Amino acid sequence: MARVQLKDVVKQYDEVLAVNNMNLDLRDGEFITLVGPSGCGKSTTLETVAGLTKPTSGQVLIGDREVTNLPPKDRGIAMVFQNIALFPHMDVYDNISFGLRLRDFPQEEMDRRVEDAAEIVRLEGMLERMPDEMSGGQRQRVAIARAIVREPEVFLMDEPLANLDAKLRVNMRTELQRLHKQLDTTIIYVTHNQAEAMTMSDRIAVLNKGELQQIASPLTCYNEPANRFVAGFIGSPSMNFVDTTVGDGTLDAPGYSVTFDTTALDGLSRGDRVEMGIRPEDVYLTANSAEAQDPGEPISVETDVLEPMGDEIFVYLKEITGGGDGDGMGDLEERQGLLMSVDPATDIREEEQVEIVLDRGRIHLFDDETGDAISHGVVSEASIEADVEQDSAQADD
Repeated sequence: MARVQLKDVVKQYDEVLAVNNMNLDLRDGEFITLVGPSGCGKSTTLETVAGLTKPTSGQVLIGDREVTNLPPKDRGIAMVFQNIALFPHMDVYDNISFGLRLRDFPQEEMDRRVEDAAEIVRLEGMLERMPDEMSGGQRQRVAIARAIVREPEVFLMDEPLANLDAKLRVNMRTELQRLHKQLDTTIIYVTHNQAEAMTMSDRIAVLNKGELQQIASPLTCYNEPANRFVAGFIGSPSMNFVDTTVGDGTLDAPGYSVTFDTTALDGLSRGDRVEMGIRPEDVYLTANSAEAQDPGEPISVETDVLEPMGDEIFVYLKEITGGGDGDGMGDLEERQGLLMSVDPATDIREEEQVEIVLDRGRIHLFDDETGDAISHGVVSEASIEADVEQDSAQADD
């Protein structure tokens, strides 16, 4: 196991800035996932740790050693790639032990390591099979076992499940979590699949355009995103975003307003433009408003398209047309709809007029210019008064 640190790492390819001032401090034994869209710099960052790419500037440390200029073989790392690169003419044993043979390991030690690795990834009894006699998941386990036998300080995994089918990806996610617990080693995992990032990681590092946007636990990134990019990237389906203007105790969106206590947020004043974000599961039909933490006022909308997903129904709501009405809405004339998630037993149809409420306690506000988070949750004056009364009652007791 080893701690991994990246200090002010920059990687420039001619005119392309692939990694910009990356600072990461990964704890010993941590499972951390680098996640982001294609071209965000996550694979370049991983290759910099591996020594496959030399940074333009900055430092890479593994354990107590600076390894910035060391070749991959001297870094104490093992890597598993997206493409399962097994030797087709070698059986499983020879594929797993290939790296050990290159280093002239004694046969007895090779046998021990291969058998231990095969047991860990559940390949017992398959050591004499050829790669073309195995399933995709089994071949991926062979590649992982080949990394395990090196007994590295750090495992590096670059989208190792991307080429597997959906069901097998789910099974392999469980296998990787079990593997991490059993080996208790540091794992750096790269993916664009947020389901993998959310389910497997101790922390996730969200990257965009070569820059670190947020590094935190999966639930922190989901519930308290650092900025609009993280809020929109983490979560499926994505968060709803609506351009709003701060009014007198309201957030004014095209066609509707949400009342809240503006004094509870420092730095906001009437006329300020902010972006409101709310996740589909935090939009409720009025009949279910009691489930919301702090339901706002009913909003009349019309349903558009329904997407039954089995455990929930995604309801696309038609855009609410707004215009300047002198109440802080200004030139907010865009058409902005919402996506709502409802229980599959809900009696709801397309082209139906319904009333919804937004959970004020789950509304996120973002700076209109920088995209930085301003608040995670707004409150009504009534809910503030209720909290005060509850605190007073507890103090009296």
